[in-house]
Amino acid sequence: MLLNVLRIINAPGERIDFRFELDLSDVDFGGLYPAQNPVVVTGDVRNTAGMLLLSFTAGTVLRSVCDRCLKNFDDPRSVHCEYALAERVENGDNDDIIVLEDGCVDAGELARTAFILEMDTKTLCSEDCKGICPGCGVDLNQGSCTCQKQVDPRLAVLARLLEKDK
Repeated sequence: MLLNVLRIINAPGERIDFRFELDLSDVDFGGLYPAQNPVVVTGDVRNTAGMLLLSFTAGTVLRSVCDRCLKNFDDPRSVHCEYALAERVENGDNDDIIVLEDGCVDAGELARTAFILEMDTKTLCSEDCKGICPGCGVDLNQGSCTCQKQVDPRLAVLARLLEKDK
């Protein structure tokens, strides 16, 4: 989504509002494609005291799989970003300022990059998810398992001492 901001560059107090949708359904995150719904991007470009400021929020509901219990769940995700815009940068490279190309900025590419970078490397259905038992595969969020806990052979002597106390 290219935004032409030429009309507000020399107009302090002016703004351009925008809204568009991104399709990230083809983006692979660890073998999954969680962004099945469009990512809705809303924002504006404001001229504040002669400086252009681009701000937007990109949000959707992701189809995720919990890394602990392997259940599918809906994960609402929202990312907010702000960027300073300039026609040129005088002090060499500056990563904090986006340089306009012919008075335009690619808000779609900025939103896509920001949303992808904010994706979690580990997804959980809840902070206190207990996961599944590695022995019997029971979901520990639903109940406890009946597996006999294996004692680490290095600690077997201590376990026998505890049994003597009982």
